[in-house]
Amino acid sequence: MIHPRLPQSLRRPDGWDPSIPLPKGLTIAHLKKAREYLQRELNGLVEVYEEQANVFSGLVGIYGARALDAFSPYEKHRHKDLAQQRFPDLRHKSAGPKPPPSLSLESKGSKRPWELQSHYDHPGWYIVWRYLVDETETIEPGLKVVVWRIDVAFLEKKDWKYEASTAGAGGGGRTHTFGIRNAAKVFREKSL
Repeated sequence: MIHPRLPQSLRRPDGWDPSIPLPKGLTIAHLKKAREYLQRELNGLVEVYEEQANVFSGLVGIYGARALDAFSPYEKHRHKDLAQQRFPDLRHKSAGPKPPPSLSLESKGSKRPWELQSHYDHPGWYIVWRYLVDETETIEPGLKVVVWRIDVAFLEKKDWKYEASTAGAGGGGRTHTFGIRNAAKVFREKSL
């Protein structure tokens, strides 16, 4: 859903798009509740964004997984080592301990309009909570964090491209990641 108070160039005229394919059992009603939860809970964590925006994006993904665990037929891994280090963040409640990609769901946060990065390139469903921080609460009174769009897409291994690390023995840089090939094209028709 594109937030109704954003500039027209960023909004869908019809709001939530029911034609977007969703993972098994997930509904727009689940996503609306999850979005409300995210905005409410992240409102008090804006100081983290001010100190380290990339950590805040991680929190958006974590809180997104919490919300979907509470309001949808998807559940987080109960084994804390698996939940923290492996794909997926969530699995459909009907799936076993090793869910197939069709029943796997990863929750990501991003302040970027199209791009998405990950530390792996697994196939499965991805929900990207596109957010902005508005400390003046101009867009939505009472909310400092606004989830302005939700992207839902089934991504295959071929959709990802490897982005080499710039870290080295001399110091600095970042760890390797994977990005989406043609992200705007991939997500353009998958935005609620």
